[in-house]
Amino acid sequence: MTVVHPIARAWITTGGTGAQNYDEFADDAEITAIIEANPHSALGIEMPHRAPESLGKSFLDALPDAVTRVAEAKADGSYTPAERVVVLYRISAPAEEPAYGLFAMVDTDQISTRADEPGLVIRNEDVFIAKVRERVALAGALGHLLSPVLLLQTGRGDELHAALAAATEAAGAPAATDTDQAGRTHAIWLLGPGPQQDELIALAGGGELVVADGNHRSLAAQTGGLPRFLAVVTTPASVAIQPYNRLVSELTSTPEELLDRLRAAGAAITPVAGPVEVPAAGGTVHLYLAGQGYAVTLPQVGGGRLENLDHALVERLLLRDALGLDPGDKRITYVGGDYPARWLTGEVDAGRAELAVLIAPVTVDDFVAVNLAREKMPRKSTWFTPKARGGLVVAELSH
Repeated sequence: MTVVHPIARAWITTGGTGAQNYDEFADDAEITAIIEANPHSALGIEMPHRAPESLGKSFLDALPDAVTRVAEAKADGSYTPAERVVVLYRISAPAEEPAYGLFAMVDTDQISTRADEPGLVIRNEDVFIAKVRERVALAGALGHLLSPVLLLQTGRGDELHAALAAATEAAGAPAATDTDQAGRTHAIWLLGPGPQQDELIALAGGGELVVADGNHRSLAAQTGGLPRFLAVVTTPASVAIQPYNRLVSELTSTPEELLDRLRAAGAAITPVAGPVEVPAAGGTVHLYLAGQGYAVTLPQVGGGRLENLDHALVERLLLRDALGLDPGDKRITYVGGDYPARWLTGEVDAGRAELAVLIAPVTVDDFVAVNLAREKMPRKSTWFTPKARGGLVVAELSH
């Protein structure tokens, strides 16, 4: 019996509602600008307190505005309903291999976070509980899910990839398309009950599913008591891991004191000449502060692979020990791979941040190994691309 299911009642975009997910932004002002430019963007529902007409309200106080926007989107034809469907999904761009996925519902009780916890859906990162509470409140107010959890099919990924490629090729014109900020085209096709739907559901649920994006959304489904959550099941051949960097808006010491503390902890520090980039490989992180870059090799600690990942060492030795900052401190901004190194160093040069931390991407081998051991990745350590687009397929929770 599969853990993947059709969407009992879906609302399918007719165009113009697609959006980056709420957690893909380094600056909240970007969210407001996107909603202002496109009032139909799903971001106006996902982040209601950032919509221009709701600025000044808290997230919870703006929830009625989100409810109104869902009703208006249905009424004005931005979405059309569909029953018992899965949705074929293809992301394409010139000079890139297409990425494939399947929008569907997944059993929440299959989520596993420990080796002794049964389940076929592996959640792999620590989370910020305040963000989870917001997602629980949003789902409860809306009765709809707009942003999917991206799940990586590790058991039958190659078969699923081939089947989705063939299905989209034979499906004719898509039901809708959407272009993202990187110029990629997101196309969707509806697939109703029948043998083909059954085959794809069996493949999508045919092995362990790893949460590649959406750790907060999947925990929100558990916390909120949802029996199923909206997901895009994708394949290893469809994704890549990009850097996930950090900005610190305010240091708790002088730059010299910070570097001295790192040296005292055993770090090797070398000034970087020229522009500071993301390291080409793990083992060294790059810091940029006070107009100067540094290559920093943080000392390995006792323990296994997980404890010595660059992200884990940065969280423990740099943020906690050297700066005295909890990973959830508001002075830390987690910046995904869509933002280049020059953007991060530019924030420091402009005085909007005092430190940029550039970290090489986690390798797929490390990611898989940590997940299969049911261990948790450090917070915000894997930026998978391409991202599944929010607002294309909406799941109604009352069905």
